[in-house]
Amino acid sequence: MTHPTGTLVAERWTAAAGMPGGSGPAALARLARRLAGVPDRLLPLVLPAAVLALWQAAAFWGWLSPQILPPPLMVLDTLADLVRTGELGDAMLISLQRVVSGFAIGGTLGVAVGVAMGLSKPLEQYLNPLFKAIAQVPSLGWLPFLILLVGIGESLKIIIIAKSCFVPMVLNTHEGIRAIPRQYKEVGQVFRLGRWTLIRRVMLPAALPSVFGGVRLALSHAWIALVIVEMLASTEGVGYLMTWGRTLFQIDIVMAGMVVIGIIGLAMDAGLKRIEQRLRRWAPDAA
Repeated sequence: MTHPTGTLVAERWTAAAGMPGGSGPAALARLARRLAGVPDRLLPLVLPAAVLALWQAAAFWGWLSPQILPPPLMVLDTLADLVRTGELGDAMLISLQRVVSGFAIGGTLGVAVGVAMGLSKPLEQYLNPLFKAIAQVPSLGWLPFLILLVGIGESLKIIIIAKSCFVPMVLNTHEGIRAIPRQYKEVGQVFRLGRWTLIRRVMLPAALPSVFGGVRLALSHAWIALVIVEMLASTEGVGYLMTWGRTLFQIDIVMAGMVVIGIIGLAMDAGLKRIEQRLRRWAPDAA
């Protein structure tokens, strides 16, 4: 015997979905057809819009104190104030400079080590255990040792960011070099190209899509490591701005910083993804 409450819930569910009462599969099929009519470019906005609506509802109905969960408009006003006073611009400039410096060092070393390991099997056997040991320790796990070694100055941030970039660059470069078809090397030998010419003109361009995938991953790791190290051991930057807001118990500043970090990270990843998609067209066919 079906419980009256269960029947009522089912009727309300189908009515809310705009469907006549009937079988569950039919209702789901109707809902799927309606969602299929939504443009693909709008689908990624559904979940953020739902989170924003839930956030506004929580602030409006007082589920949490505004001191703990400030309303969205308050965070937006704080963000506008930070932009107007120039505090946010200065913090972003410092943070981006650190990311560029750390990535330049870690990325360059990562490509060099990845190429060397990809070209030399003995060198790979020698370096692989040490590299795996370094890779298994998170970047922030080096923080206490590095603070004792170099202090909390700019060197600390650059080293942490460089290490965050180094590991994915080595892995992707090594994989890209190993995946190059043997025919590419044979063509270079036919034309009697020197070793460095072969690497520069044949192997690196062929491995470029994989290397660029490492660039995308490395920048993502670098941005995350930067914000955390700025929150823990810095007096400047976006991460420090969030720490300063937490110290003053101004959570609106913290959430404004979170919004900025998310937007910058999303913009970097989207831009690199577009470039990577174009580079993937150059990927050699291993068949």
